[in-house]
Amino acid sequence: MRCDSRLSGVLHVLLHMAEHDGPSTSETLARAMETNPVVVRRVMAGLREAGYVRSEKGHGGGWRIACDFSAVTLRDIYDALDRPSLLAIGNRSDEPECLVEQAVNRALGKVFDEAEALLLERFGAVTLQMLSDDFHKSMRARRKSTHSKGMHSHDA
Repeated sequence: MRCDSRLSGVLHVLLHMAEHDGPSTSETLARAMETNPVVVRRVMAGLREAGYVRSEKGHGGGWRIACDFSAVTLRDIYDALDRPSLLAIGNRSDEPECLVEQAVNRALGKVFDEAEALLLERFGAVTLQMLSDDFHKSMRARRKSTHSKGMHSHDA
């Protein structure tokens, strides 16, 4: 089963968009997501309908952030993406009349449901602002580290 990375990709793009003054074209975002601009437009349309981004047409147009990052959670973005599958594993359904398969599927189904509920709960506790803050913290640390390394090599 193929891994669905749309949520990760969209979060990546949203953080890049927040750092960029002006609109971002579907072509630019497609390069960042390593996909086709048509896929970007489809994904971004769901975010636009939810009010998280807006699009501007014409020369110099593109996509812009239209939300307060502190008010939007990973769960909100997940929902705007039409709730892609959270788990890459599932029940076997080759022999639906098999009592063993039924017992296994009931047990696994319960565990899968509990795991999804926990993931969604956790998604609801993380805002886009928290991701942005983490990114900025990493950027400051990288700059500080790069600056320190430069000073050490110069001192030697």
